Amino acid sequence: MAESNSFGFSDLARQASLQPQEAMLELKQPNKALFIGVPKETTLQEHRIALTPSSVQLLVNNGNEIWLESNAGKDAFFTDKEFSDAGAKICYNREEVYKADIIVKVEPPTNEEVGWLGQEKLLISALQHGARNEAYVRSLMAKRINAIGFEYLREESGVYPIVRSLSEIAGINAIAVAAQLLKVNGGGKGEMLGGVTGIPPTEIVILGAGTVGEYAARAALGMGANIKVFDNSLTKLRQLQNHLGQPIFTSLINPKILQKAILNADVCIGCIRSEEGRSPVVVSEEMVSQMKPNSVIIDISIDQGGVFETSELTTHENPTYKKHDVIHYCVPNITSNVCRTASYALSNVITPLLLRIGASNNFAKFLCDNAEVRPGVYIYKGNLTNKHLGKRLSIYNKDLDLLLAAHV
Repeated sequence: MAESNSFGFSDLARQASLQPQEAMLELKQPNKALFIGVPKETTLQEHRIALTPSSVQLLVNNGNEIWLESNAGKDAFFTDKEFSDAGAKICYNREEVYKADIIVKVEPPTNEEVGWLGQEKLLISALQHGARNEAYVRSLMAKRINAIGFEYLREESGVYPIVRSLSEIAGINAIAVAAQLLKVNGGGKGEMLGGVTGIPPTEIVILGAGTVGEYAARAALGMGANIKVFDNSLTKLRQLQNHLGQPIFTSLINPKILQKAILNADVCIGCIRSEEGRSPVVVSEEMVSQMKPNSVIIDISIDQGGVFETSELTTHENPTYKKHDVIHYCVPNITSNVCRTASYALSNVITPLLLRIGASNNFAKFLCDNAEVRPGVYIYKGNLTNKHLGKRLSIYNKDLDLLLAAHV
């Protein structure tokens, strides 16, 4: 008997959405001009901007119109003149920017900014899944907008380009921060991070073997430090070893082994991420209390609650505090401290995305032709399409592939 094929209805719809449609029979037309608005970020500690002047120039040269709020790039040291010379129109009224058809931001819009969004616009920004509540999501849905959370954009290889780029920056920056905090003027015990001939190297414990952990390990090894990496995934630990190209200490998160490593550590970096919800707490307050005086904790996972029981949210203005004589650095959005570099990383992904949108006849066709973008879409024409968000907020969500197949 022939083996029966079992396909879900969503799979059939996905296949249908990829079939030739009437719109595809049209003659190729010039790229559609986009009207893009870039507002100034108002969220606390957010200094990045989603598009740099060089990206604005590329978009304008391709026939697109860009309106940018005055001083939107000031915190990342991009001037209005640079943007104006690149072809952007500088707006001095915040609400004016929201007249654009496409709004490009780093942080999700505030409640006030949602009110300025016009009907059926396209919003490209971070989603920040855990920080959204039901009222906020429903207010976006009521605008019948299309919304893309750029941290969920995925390449064909499976890599999330923005997450990876920012994670690389965060990992390298964590080691730079640790080096400063170990110095006397950073509140530390006056040690140099790394290794010098005849002097034992700095002991660094890294919790998490993802991209942040990998690049923290790369930076620490480059400075001569001795590192130990812990993770609950043997696969991630093996991948990290392969990527680094040299043997290092790795271990699954075993409480006894972890405690011994932390007691001897000069620096502990927490970078374990949760797919949804809070990051796991793997270091208890008792462990922290037994660490060496003036040692350093950097909790990069603080935006998900942190992996150290003693972690408390801090700011770039007041980034540290001491608990049990251990220096804690728990600033969320660590990449905002190197905002210019991070802005280039964001712009490098968002700019090609906008160019591809402009090359499509309409947004639905763009989504049909670009499967890697669809995981980032969380609202499509006012319909919630992110099942994790729908489940957490008890909002009915619809399958994006079904909506595209039905030409909704």
